[in-house]
Amino acid sequence: MSAHINMPHNVGKTSSTPSLNVKGEQPTSLHQVSHDNHDTNAVVVDWDGPDDSANPKNWVFRRKWAATIVVSSFTFITPVSSSMVAPATLQIAGEFGVTNTAIIAMMTSVFVLGFAVGPLFLGPLSEIFGRSRVLQLANLWFFVWNLGCGFAQNKGELIAFRLLAGLGGSAPLAVGGGVLGDVWHPEERGKAIAIYSLAPLLGPVIGPVCGAWIAERSTWRWVFWSTSIIDAVIQFFGIFYLQETFAPLLLERKAAAIRKTMDAEKAQNPNVYTVFEAAGQRSWTAIFRKALTRPFLIFFREKIAQLLGVYMAFIYGLFYIFLTAMPAIYEGQYHEKTSIAGLHYIAFGVGLTLASQVNARYMDRIYIYFKNKNNGVREPEFRLPSMVPGTIILPIGMFITGWAAQNKVHWIVTDIGIALVGGGMILLFQSIQTYVVDTFTLHAASALAAVSCLRSFAGFGFPLFAPAMYNSLGYGKGNTILACVAIVLGCPAPWLFWKYGKKIRMKSNYAHKSH
Repeated sequence: MSAHINMPHNVGKTSSTPSLNVKGEQPTSLHQVSHDNHDTNAVVVDWDGPDDSANPKNWVFRRKWAATIVVSSFTFITPVSSSMVAPATLQIAGEFGVTNTAIIAMMTSVFVLGFAVGPLFLGPLSEIFGRSRVLQLANLWFFVWNLGCGFAQNKGELIAFRLLAGLGGSAPLAVGGGVLGDVWHPEERGKAIAIYSLAPLLGPVIGPVCGAWIAERSTWRWVFWSTSIIDAVIQFFGIFYLQETFAPLLLERKAAAIRKTMDAEKAQNPNVYTVFEAAGQRSWTAIFRKALTRPFLIFFREKIAQLLGVYMAFIYGLFYIFLTAMPAIYEGQYHEKTSIAGLHYIAFGVGLTLASQVNARYMDRIYIYFKNKNNGVREPEFRLPSMVPGTIILPIGMFITGWAAQNKVHWIVTDIGIALVGGGMILLFQSIQTYVVDTFTLHAASALAAVSCLRSFAGFGFPLFAPAMYNSLGYGKGNTILACVAIVLGCPAPWLFWKYGKKIRMKSNYAHKSH
């Protein structure tokens, strides 16, 4: 979406001057406008037309995909760290003398508590200081504390370091969607978000597979050191390939370069500001007043964020229940070794990957089909159709997994159920995240932070009660209850948003009313 502004009726563009691009070479197109009675000689800086190559949406595909892959890599490695420790928790508990099952589960899930808190601040900060800077500094924070987890000497240190690492690791989840919204047009966005959405779910699946073998063949400390090494490699590539994408900040840099070229001695020197500042959106007082509170306001005022936040919270809670329960299922029910039991996470990964790739292939096609059918008018609701199979596949997979594990049916049946659960989850995540990005666009980072907050609390809390639930009810009845809740919450959701989503958006202070 090109940067633009709807100027007041009394504002008239009068001239263009020689121009200067964001790198500070020669000016681009600026518009001198008569911007009300108080400022008759202002220069408003905008993109140099709809095809301006400085606009991230007009970057070449190679540059767009470089940013997408780096962000997705950040989004992949931090969830790997969140779950890689799961197969090693019994080893850690033995070393630190922990017997409480809730504390043992917390060693894994406390990382996700950082995911809940971090986006509320990191999302808005990316709209102040830029996406790239926040992402890379937050990743360095994650690197330091994740490395420190490998040196923890007691359960308190480990839990505290995990929480702090989670705060930094939440940045890609909070900011990544904003980066994709910055660089991709809506018709192109589906494939990019398919990869980005797969990363935070595939990461926690690959993590335990590797963590199980590391814990068995070496020590649990190498679980953290190995992820830190990989994170350092990703950080290295991020420095070179993750460039700034946030339009208001890029235009501010462009305006600053223009100010430097003006003669400060001239009495008639015009004021220079961007179209966002002209609209009253980018003054520092407005930034600190609005941006830091925006995720909270979106969550408490926007029905879309509330409803999708509750549903995503439930799905994410289920995700972490499965991640923490799988070692108990395969070691307890099927009597497998830790390393072999960890291989069953591959079933989860197969379901996630296959469903993601199918959805990536068809998501944009479905969007374009409905856009053409709607006389070329874009609507975020055109992202919802792929939710429908997800709401069906997920509970079916849960029924199969629960009763197969309960009755100790051959492990391949349980794996098939787990693969269906993974496929259903990724379809729901991709549809919801793309819908949120298309709906809130410029404020996508804050909107995703609002939606992600509740889901991360669920990812932290659900695994704490899951062991008691399964011990009391068994895997069959426990998963049946969860599957019924998934049906009640999920099946009506895409139909309700398809019918009422636009009406809700029309009343929103943050969502785009038309596309």
